[in-house]
Amino acid sequence: MLFKRLFFIFSGLWMLQSAAAQEPNTLQVEMNKVRLSFSLDGDGRPVYALAYNGRPVVAASRQGFVLEQDSLFYKGFTITGTEKRSVNESWQPVWGEVSSIRNHYEQLTVHLKQQQAPGYLLDLVFRVFEDGMGFRYEFPQQPGLKYFVVKDELTEFNLTNDPTTFWIPGDYDSNEYAYTTSKLSQVNNTQQVQSATDIAVRTVPDPYAVQTPLMMKTADNLYVNIHEAALINYPAMQLHVNGAAHQLISSLVPDAVGNKAYLHAPCKTPWRTIIVSDKAADVLASKLILNLNEPPAATDLSWIRPMKFVGVWWEMQTGKSTWSYADAASERGKDDLVPNGRHGANTANVKKYIDFAAANNIKGVLVEGWNTGWEDWCGNWKENVFDFVTPYPDFNVKEIEDYAAAKGVQMIMHNETSGSATNYERQLDTAFRFMQAYGYPAVKTGYVGKIIPRGEHHDGQWMVNHYERVAQKGMQYHIMIDAHEPPRPTGLQRTYPNWLACEAGRGNEYNAFSNGNAPEHETILPFTRLMGGPMDYTPGIFKLKGYAPNVPDRQVHTTLAKQLALYVTIYSPVQMVADLPENYAAHADAFNFIKAVPVDWDDTRIIAAEPGDYITIARKEKGKPNWYVGAITDENSRKAAIPLQFLDKGKKYRATVYADAPDADWKKNPEAYQIKTSVVDANTVLTILLAAGGGAAIAIQPM
Repeated sequence: MLFKRLFFIFSGLWMLQSAAAQEPNTLQVEMNKVRLSFSLDGDGRPVYALAYNGRPVVAASRQGFVLEQDSLFYKGFTITGTEKRSVNESWQPVWGEVSSIRNHYEQLTVHLKQQQAPGYLLDLVFRVFEDGMGFRYEFPQQPGLKYFVVKDELTEFNLTNDPTTFWIPGDYDSNEYAYTTSKLSQVNNTQQVQSATDIAVRTVPDPYAVQTPLMMKTADNLYVNIHEAALINYPAMQLHVNGAAHQLISSLVPDAVGNKAYLHAPCKTPWRTIIVSDKAADVLASKLILNLNEPPAATDLSWIRPMKFVGVWWEMQTGKSTWSYADAASERGKDDLVPNGRHGANTANVKKYIDFAAANNIKGVLVEGWNTGWEDWCGNWKENVFDFVTPYPDFNVKEIEDYAAAKGVQMIMHNETSGSATNYERQLDTAFRFMQAYGYPAVKTGYVGKIIPRGEHHDGQWMVNHYERVAQKGMQYHIMIDAHEPPRPTGLQRTYPNWLACEAGRGNEYNAFSNGNAPEHETILPFTRLMGGPMDYTPGIFKLKGYAPNVPDRQVHTTLAKQLALYVTIYSPVQMVADLPENYAAHADAFNFIKAVPVDWDDTRIIAAEPGDYITIARKEKGKPNWYVGAITDENSRKAAIPLQFLDKGKKYRATVYADAPDADWKKNPEAYQIKTSVVDANTVLTILLAAGGGAAIAIQPM
């Protein structure tokens, strides 16, 4: 830690001297407006820089490591060789926002060797795309470095000015904070962490650490996003902010004994990614992170099917029912529990949700709280809480399976681990065979609480490997995964297309048990959390006030029309229809949009976007000519102009617009909406008034 502090102190001085210290021969790679420069400085330190359209984005920034075997594994290098190659190809995702993705980049590999014995080797691999760059470290097979320990990674991102930054604290165990917007130089997460009492586990030792994906807007109006891709066998990267120098430096999540990673050469790190554009919409449209992930090894992926689902969940979140069968655990075991009469996951109640799903063409039903153990599951650091196969007495697994199958509905399993990953790994085969036996094609996993193995963190190397093992097991058993409380995604849905979604962020549930999410929250998420992959945000709440009996003034900080729009603006191939059936019945006309909106797409167009302010997105349904549009705003009302140029020319379409009513307001009148239908074509520009905290959803079908 002392080394890192000294590193930060001298970093600003080094930046002033770096131009003079660099060797004259600088390697460069360009793609359209993006230019990478690489060299070794006078001390043999790797240095890279990135420019966009001739404007500096990342100034000269150093790279390297502190290893247990070599504390100076960041200098004294010479270049022993370089390689370049060009790639221009396309690939088709199993599911996603588009049906085809172009992978076009220029690659530079730099082979480095330390001058002093034993002459360790290190390769740096850069890929330059039209919208940014990714780079990673590769440790070749070599005699002197086989098994080794990473103590620190010293990757820098030295920015050229003090950008506006959208950030959450660098927490080892949670990504569920509300976003703060400030200048980079003003980052200090102390207050945010102290006030986040609604987050179960908080571990933030560095007051100047932030999470990635980190979204920034520079003073000269460049949009810059820093994240990582293909996080495998390595801890998640956070960023330490040196505000005075406008500098970011990688900060890896440690393990129980303070080490960062245990590696075995040959091996490689995840990619460090920088996406940049002078248009915010281009950042949202980027596929750079997906392109840096490997394709799936399996060839038969026909069993992976995106879906919408309902669930016995919101009634638990709002206090109508409970996850637990009893109010307290019995000293004599699960067979002696006293029922509380409020258990939500009972057979009769679940059948009502199955009926609702079947009547509205919703393919899945998720049931939480079905299995024994919920009486003492959270906060006790208890290893053996759940066995993932034993139901409560009022939940008849076979009866529910048969009933759902007769209705054409599939059940979605829920496996909460209470943070005990060791217990879950012991039970994985048993749990997944149970899902197969009873026809569950998907599982929502959860990791609420402190992690077991004790001392490990949600975002450390051990747990990163655990989440991947679960995804691999899902591939083996043909089970789709929706992971809650994991690290934020890094594009691994390409490698494991059964890993449909993650939570890994502050979802709609915070409106049920806390102060909720600010109206701007959903306009920030696509630029931050969603850059790495889909989010199970659980949209679709219709009863926006009076849903929490014990907190009568609690409300969701959006309008009803905005809740519809979120099905388009917050992408996920597995979308929850989150509210209670009776609340949808009260607004059956608005519910028609949720019934119709797909979860898988052939095309996506980012029509307008500005982080923290507004987003408008249009998407084309997979295999069909229908388009759906979502437009949302922050706490400010505004007009959204939506050109329909994406429609086929010469064709007429019927557009059904679900918009805020003229008197709608997220705080005063959130459930006021209006529905209008008109004939449109590719020349039409729709102008829609978005209320404060509001939005609009549009369904467009050919006539």
